[in-house]
Order: sequence, then C-alpha cells, then structure tokens
Amino acid sequence: MATQPVFRAAGLVLFSVFLTVLLGLGLPALLNALMRLLGLPESSVTECVVLVYAGFVLFVATPRIPRGLEQVSGRAVFITGCDSGFGHALAKHLHSLGFTVFAGCFLKDQGGEGAKELEEFHSDRMKLVQLDVCSEEQVNQAVEFIKENLEDSERGLWALVNNAGKSTFGEVEFTSMDTYKEVSEVNLWGTIRVTKAVLPLIRRAKGRVVNMASMYGRMGNVNRSAYCVSKYGVEAFSDCLRYEMKTWGVKVSIVEPGNFIAATGILTRDIVTSTANKLWSEAPSIVKEDYGKARLEQHVALMRSFCSSGLKSMAPVLDDITDAIMSKHPYARYCPSEPHWWIRLQLMTHLPTALSDLLYF
Repeated sequence: MATQPVFRAAGLVLFSVFLTVLLGLGLPALLNALMRLLGLPESSVTECVVLVYAGFVLFVATPRIPRGLEQVSGRAVFITGCDSGFGHALAKHLHSLGFTVFAGCFLKDQGGEGAKELEEFHSDRMKLVQLDVCSEEQVNQAVEFIKENLEDSERGLWALVNNAGKSTFGEVEFTSMDTYKEVSEVNLWGTIRVTKAVLPLIRRAKGRVVNMASMYGRMGNVNRSAYCVSKYGVEAFSDCLRYEMKTWGVKVSIVEPGNFIAATGILTRDIVTSTANKLWSEAPSIVKEDYGKARLEQHVALMRSFCSSGLKSMAPVLDDITDAIMSKHPYARYCPSEPHWWIRLQLMTHLPTALSDLLYF
C-alpha cells in the first residue's frame, strides 16, 4: 500500500502538470485579450509559453548574480547560539574569512563542548562571550564586552547574526502555555532583545542584521504551532526593522532554512521521546481521552522519521548568511532548502489557501 508521502508526491506532480497545461492554454489567451484591449498585435501561444518558462529558468536555475563584496579587514561580527549547529559552524567559517567573531555561547560558563572547541582557536579574532538571549543582564554584559574589545568602538560592529533558537513539536491541545512562552522567549523575544541592545553599534558601522527565521516563518504545519508562532514573529520584526534601518544605511536580511535536521542534529530520537512523554504527562485528561495515546504515537513516529532527514550539509545556509554579511547588495530573504520544500513554500504562500490546503493537508 502506498504511503502518505507517496500520495503527496504524486499529488504535487499532478498539480505541476495541471499548472503547466493551465499556463500553456490560459496565459496566451489572457495575454492576447490584453493585447487586443491595448490595440497591440496579439502574441503567439509559443512565444507566451517560451516567455513563461524562460522566466522560470532565470528565477530558479540561474546562479546568484555577483553584487560586489564588502571588505573584511578590521570588521567584527556578533553571532548568538554558537554552542552547536549553524552558529558554531558560522563562527568558524567567518573567522576563516578574516572577521573578528564574537561568539555568544549559552554553555560557555558551564564548559560546553562547543564553547571549548571555539576557545581552542587561541585567536585574537575569536572572542567568546557567555550569552543567554533570555537574560537582559547577560545580553547587556555581552554588548559591553563587545564595546571593550572592538578595535574601534566608534566604527561600530559590522554585523549581528541572531541565530540562537529553540524548537519543539506537539499539537495545539497538547502544547502547554509554558512551552509557547519558552519557545518564543528564545526565538522571538531573544532576537528582539539582542538586536535592540546592539543596534547602536550596527548603525555606527552602517552594517548588517541577519535574523534566522525558517520556512515555518512563512507557512504553518501540523505539530509545529509553537515554533511557527515564534518564527512568524521574527519575520514581522525583521521586515519592520528593515524599513526603519534603510535611512541609516543598515541592511536587514532574513534567512529561512528548510530541513537541515540531519546536518545540525537539532532533533534526535531521544529528544523526540522525551518531548512526547512530556506532552502526554502534561495534557489535560479530556485531551487524553478524546485524542488517545495511539494518535500521539503516530505523530511521534512521524517526528522520529524526520531525525535523519533533510540536507546533510550546512553549506547552503552558511553561504547565504555569508552573502547577507558580505554582499554590497544583500537580499531581504534567503531560503536555503531542498527543492521540494522550496516548491512547497512558494505554493503555500502564493496559491489561494483552499488550493494549498487541499494539496498539503
């Protein structure tokens, strides 16, 4: 018997065929009607189809166009969440490019392995700082440390990368209010807290703010409401900040990674099991009775299957963050992801909701 992902894949293929036929037949007719209305010569079907596919190829298949590079020498970057994952790898990568890196580590004072590894660089350009983005005191101390250790504090700080994040899963009725608050405290309020504290230094440098959101910052999914809520907030905050900072010469970019679970190890079978046990133990009795443990176990099995899924290299994310920091004209949004996730994001954000719901849920 075919599995649900197979049905979804088949549905996506059929929808792609339908969309192609619709464009091939409907678009030329629409353009011809527009030409007649404007009193211009009608376009041919072939020209219209070729134009559509040429646009698609240019948008999707063309390599990124060079937009000039900023100098690296003497510039510093502050990264949060450097204990592991993207933040840890990014700290190493930007250091290798010649940046001075201020690496915020949640477990620095507790001797965390990630912090120890960065300390072993024994480099004047790799500076570690204890940082819990939920703590106003630690954030302010980190900013003071940065000011004291910049080559020239009047020149400011070139870039901030808000990478620290927290993830979880669970259906709405199984997710406690404390969990919603904990996830948003790190992902959303932590991003805002750090940004506000360091923004004067970024403004002085006419530098960059790079906020790590997610594909789930622009589309929802079952079992991920707490995470989606926090990342939707990051998207909104980043957009507003970009508008405000334009007059100051500061560029604000959002990075929306797809599935990089295999690369980062952010989700393991042990984490899934412990989270599932917590969801069941904290659920109200009426929820347990109505949903039943079998339903929860189905979702847990699905989450376990994700533990080894996704891209196995962090390179696409690191390349996009680096471009946001170094390009003279960075993009407002970057979406490093597998092709099927990129397609899903486009369909869910551009199709009428009734169609995207029918396709995916």
